[in-house]
Amino acid sequence: MTNSQNEFWSRAGEEFQQNLAKSWGQAMQTFQTMDLGGIVPPAQDAAPQLTFSQEKLKELQAAYLEEATALWNHGLESKHEIKDRRFSSEAWTANPMAAFTAGSYLLNAKTLMGLADAVEADEHTQNKIKFAVEQWVAASAPSNFLAFNAEAQKKAIDTQGESLAKGIQNLLHDMQQGHVSMTDESKFVVGENVATTEGAVVFENEYFQLIEYKPLTAKIYEKPFLLLPPCINKFYILDLQPNNSFIRYAVSQGHRTFVVSWRNPDESMAQKSWDDYIENAAIKAISQVQHITGAKQINALGFCVGGTILSNALAVLASRGEKPVASATFLTTLIDFTDTGILDVFIDENFVKFREMQMGQGGLLKGQDLASTFSFLRPNDLVWNYVVGNYLKGESPPPFDLLYWNSDSTNLPGPFYAWYLRNTYLENKFISPGAVTVCGEQIDLGKLDMPVYIYGSREDHIVPIGGAYASTQHLPGKKRFVMGASGHIAGVINPPTANKRSHWLREDGKFPASADQWVAGAKELPGSWWTDWSDWLRKHAGKQIAAPKHYGKDAKFKVIEAAPGRYVKARA
Repeated sequence: MTNSQNEFWSRAGEEFQQNLAKSWGQAMQTFQTMDLGGIVPPAQDAAPQLTFSQEKLKELQAAYLEEATALWNHGLESKHEIKDRRFSSEAWTANPMAAFTAGSYLLNAKTLMGLADAVEADEHTQNKIKFAVEQWVAASAPSNFLAFNAEAQKKAIDTQGESLAKGIQNLLHDMQQGHVSMTDESKFVVGENVATTEGAVVFENEYFQLIEYKPLTAKIYEKPFLLLPPCINKFYILDLQPNNSFIRYAVSQGHRTFVVSWRNPDESMAQKSWDDYIENAAIKAISQVQHITGAKQINALGFCVGGTILSNALAVLASRGEKPVASATFLTTLIDFTDTGILDVFIDENFVKFREMQMGQGGLLKGQDLASTFSFLRPNDLVWNYVVGNYLKGESPPPFDLLYWNSDSTNLPGPFYAWYLRNTYLENKFISPGAVTVCGEQIDLGKLDMPVYIYGSREDHIVPIGGAYASTQHLPGKKRFVMGASGHIAGVINPPTANKRSHWLREDGKFPASADQWVAGAKELPGSWWTDWSDWLRKHAGKQIAAPKHYGKDAKFKVIEAAPGRYVKARA
């Protein structure tokens, strides 16, 4: 670059730093003065004085100038190649003006993300800035606006405006239901074409229903199997369709299978706490399975937050001198909250204090609020993709059972949620023996000496692989860790019959300090991890006995209703 260009970019960089710092301060001041329903938020820290890596700024400046010049010089070419799928249709690539608009946006978006990466700050602050910039970049894409979306404009012309009329109908429908449609929800009915594995509710209280499933084998293993799904979702992610049902798979492997179906909390549960869920749900479910089956010990599985709940329940029982679980499986579970991935951007002392003041003594966290948070972790795929398709193009999303489940949100009691935030994501107390008391007992994960099977998904953005792996460093029993391909849900729901994806195992029995070190010595194996888990669980399931001919046990545990029960059908 010439001296004049260097001077220009140097001045521009200085002005950008000054304006960004000023804007940050204004944004924080605005947030502090927002109307928060009469609740005064905790005092915010002073707006950070942002500085940037000069080396990275110079690299960004040089790259931007080079790419902007190339974009301008080729702006009127008749055909462009754009790899971003938002702009890959011919309506974009064959229209020079539209292609130039898309190219300019992509260049500016890349530069803004680069600027966020150039901020010199602690990791937590840097991640917050990156997340905020990503949200703004995703929202400001020209594809999100009819005035700039060449594909939506072409469709409106081709359909003589019918696509716009349908888009308005879709918008009104989604406003009425309270969330953006990701699938055609009218095509699914819980118990009819999702959650159809045959079973019966054999116990219930105000927290959960306990479902027992009908055996699919003449003989079963003597130790029953209990699944605790996350209480922030409906359990039927584990029972979507017969061909991908983890529940059905467990039953088919000869296990007498029980599942906790969480109640969708309403105002009557607004005071319920973490202790309530541990004592009256997780521990109660374990004891009820013991009573029904007559087994001294059972095998248990916890998925996501269900695994965190299970670990606490087992620690409470261990402190009481009870060991009712022969083996435990933890799927995409955090018990060490050191590595929480992108969710870390939401958590700091001020946020947790605000939630404690808002609902720590009572109230509900609405399921849709939580669902929206998770959607914005992947804004292009889970938010703007549907905004464009549903409203600008007037398309109806196709039926998809996984996305139907994703839209079927669940509320949480405020005290439960506030306690969970502080003691896990903020203060990470579970890994320090005696640092936290649950149900009157000090939590010590070192007492969980049963064999454990720990699973993490390689591309999980909710429970990062490092966070899932960290459990190996705190559980003293004989361990087996498996890493699967894909993300939080797709990695878990990967039946053997699909013959998809891979999983990784390490047979030397070593558990080094980090997941990266473990992976370095792991072997990739094709297909599902389910078969490996099944072989492992079989070793802890005891001898085989005749399968029961009836659900439950005597009059105390008679059938209440057919699976999947009514709790799972309650909408948030």
